[in-house]
Amino acid sequence: MWRALTRLFAMTAIFLAVSFTSVGAQSSEDPDYGDWRRTAVRATEAIDNNRASEAAMDSLRNQLIDWRNAFSEDSSRTRISVSTLEAQLDRLGPVPEGGEAEDVAEERLQLQLQLSEALAPVRRAELAQTEAEELIRSIDSLLRDRQAERLLTPGPFPLSPALWWPALDQVLETFKLVALEFQTGWVHEKQRNELRDTLPIMLFYLAISIMLLTRGTRWIDNLLTSMVWRRERLSAVRWVFVFALSYGQVVLPMLGVFAFSKAVYASDLPGFRGDVILAILPIMTFELLTARWLGERIFSRRSQPLLQVNLSEVEKRKGRRASVSLGAVLALSTLFVELVRYENWSEGTEAVIFFVLSVAAAYFLRRLGQLVIRHAKTMRVEPDGPLSAIGQLISMLGRYTMIVTVVVAVLAVLGLTRGASYLVFSSTRTVFLVAFLLVLQRLIQKIFSALNRRDDDEGTLGAVLAGLMLFVMSLPIFALCWGAQISSLKLAWQKLLEGLKIGDLVLSPQTIFLLIAVYAVGHGVTRLSQSFLRDNILPKTKLDPGGQTAVVSGAGYVGIFLAALVALTVAGINLSNIALFAGALSVGIGFGLQNIVSNFVSGIILLIERPVSEGDWIEVGGQMGYVRDISVRSTRIETFDRTDVVVPNSDLVSGTVTNYTHGNTVGRVIVPVGVAYGTDTRVVERILMEIANAHPMVLANPGPSVVFQGFGADALEFEIRAILRDVNWVLTAKSDLNHEIARRFVEEGIEIPFAQRDIWLRNPEVLQGGAASEQNQPVAKASTESAVHTPPDLEDLDAAEADGDGAGEGDGR
Repeated sequence: MWRALTRLFAMTAIFLAVSFTSVGAQSSEDPDYGDWRRTAVRATEAIDNNRASEAAMDSLRNQLIDWRNAFSEDSSRTRISVSTLEAQLDRLGPVPEGGEAEDVAEERLQLQLQLSEALAPVRRAELAQTEAEELIRSIDSLLRDRQAERLLTPGPFPLSPALWWPALDQVLETFKLVALEFQTGWVHEKQRNELRDTLPIMLFYLAISIMLLTRGTRWIDNLLTSMVWRRERLSAVRWVFVFALSYGQVVLPMLGVFAFSKAVYASDLPGFRGDVILAILPIMTFELLTARWLGERIFSRRSQPLLQVNLSEVEKRKGRRASVSLGAVLALSTLFVELVRYENWSEGTEAVIFFVLSVAAAYFLRRLGQLVIRHAKTMRVEPDGPLSAIGQLISMLGRYTMIVTVVVAVLAVLGLTRGASYLVFSSTRTVFLVAFLLVLQRLIQKIFSALNRRDDDEGTLGAVLAGLMLFVMSLPIFALCWGAQISSLKLAWQKLLEGLKIGDLVLSPQTIFLLIAVYAVGHGVTRLSQSFLRDNILPKTKLDPGGQTAVVSGAGYVGIFLAALVALTVAGINLSNIALFAGALSVGIGFGLQNIVSNFVSGIILLIERPVSEGDWIEVGGQMGYVRDISVRSTRIETFDRTDVVVPNSDLVSGTVTNYTHGNTVGRVIVPVGVAYGTDTRVVERILMEIANAHPMVLANPGPSVVFQGFGADALEFEIRAILRDVNWVLTAKSDLNHEIARRFVEEGIEIPFAQRDIWLRNPEVLQGGAASEQNQPVAKASTESAVHTPPDLEDLDAAEADGDGAGEGDGR
């Protein structure tokens, strides 16, 4: 189990490959149910007795998994014939009320008999598969209970001096036995003769191993120095290349370790314990090299680091040392966990070993946590603002490590060394995995920048989505870091592949992926067709721009609908299965979405009937402006003060809309004007007609007209009514006509009057003194902008009313 936990780099690929292999494995033989019954009985007895070792339980569990897969395969293979027979019966349909022909009835009976025979093995396989799954679940529960009991059961006190020397003796004895195995193999004459035959191969692998282990890392460092560190700035493409090249610091030494293992195995000298160490050696090397590589990437010593960390050089040096030390302790823990499974060490020896390893790991993990928290405090959106999202994540990770180190120390002192070891090394692997994901996220950002031919570090939406997908794919690895078994993850993956069944509808990852892929293709074809219509076909027709827009939009809606329909069909989703969702959706539309649906339908009506087109000058709901965009829900109008007004489409369909430019741009302008009483009206009419005919925007047919509207309170009222060739220029034309009217009236001596009003003050003697009257009268004049006077013929009437009403009363009119 621990061996699988440490494969941090390639674990996802291995996990998916194993999962797909197990899912796709096929067997042409039918399962032997007699042999299965004996296996099931043995598994039941082992679970009930609970005395078998973990290795025996793992072996039994793997057998049950093989049986379950065989039953699943047999059930799937037999179900094909069942589906065929069911389809034939459906084709025959129900039995008519009046009976059916004899040959049809006989055919129906034969199909029903065949269906019953075909269903028998399917049900038998399904029952056996269910029994196997329950046994597997019981074994998993038993193993989890054992592990929890082992982790939570206190052992010998690790600080007792009486345990240290015996523990050291047992560990040294194990390594002496390893050396003795090699020595025994060398002394044996037969093996010595075989060694002479394999000596060239052994020397070849050994030479490669020594070269890669001693020179590989130095080669990569020298190459990076010559390619990168002498440049002032790294482009995104070069950054990606250098990053990939830097991982050679892990790959080359790993190849050297594999070559060393090949050389030792070629000698045929290692015994049982030596084989255990050689098998675990690549994993230990990977853990150590990955920790060192992450330390170099995060706490880089270069002047131009691949990852920017806001720490001093001294702090970076401490970070690199803590990372390498933590990786070394992690590798030693992997070795001793493997040796504990095969060596007959005492509980005191195990307690001492895991106490030392846990305390050392907690110490170095705490040092890393302090540096991580210090760096996270500088990751702010603004100098005095809150932490960024990544900064919060890193800060949480650092605080988690600080808490873990305290808990581990307490558990180790209390004698719970296995629990402390499990917590600290699982947390260490989690921290390294999170650091590795952050480094890969940085790499993804640079890859997208290189694809977009940019050198900045601004993250794009594609980079964010790729990082999110990377995190989701790493979830099984997080589970492995905390003790999950690969077989359990394979079972979960198989359940995920089978999908979620809702009635007759099955939603699986394959179905969802196929649905998205087909829809994406259909959506792309739709957009391409719209562009072809807009740019190549419609401009050659006689359709106006509004009609062309309507055709393009309609083609888009039809294409998207067909793409969704084809995607559902290709994915194998029966449209009748989603009737329940459609019914629920219709209820939601009827209550909460009726306005949205109304606007959507109104948008379609606007695009088909086209009472309003883009570029039209309209007035609706008191808003006047040009139509700039018609969407399925609303229409955007740009007013004359350059503001956008979004109008729901239902208002344009059900309300009153004035369209000034629909069909053509011809429109009428009305210019009112007043002249003083006593002016010759015919002269005024002639002048206004000359002014209207002289304007270039006024049409000659139909020609302009001058209307004498009537006798106003202050002037004789006239109007110029003219048809303009482009109503969009109505304000400009009206302004030009007013300027010309003012000029001609001045030349002809025609007066344009303004309003005058007389104010009559009743009982002016009641005002406070003559000075107050004199002060108030100018105010009245200023407020009305007209002469204030008391007519002579009203003075006597004013005095009479004053006598009748009494002093101090009065009103203004």
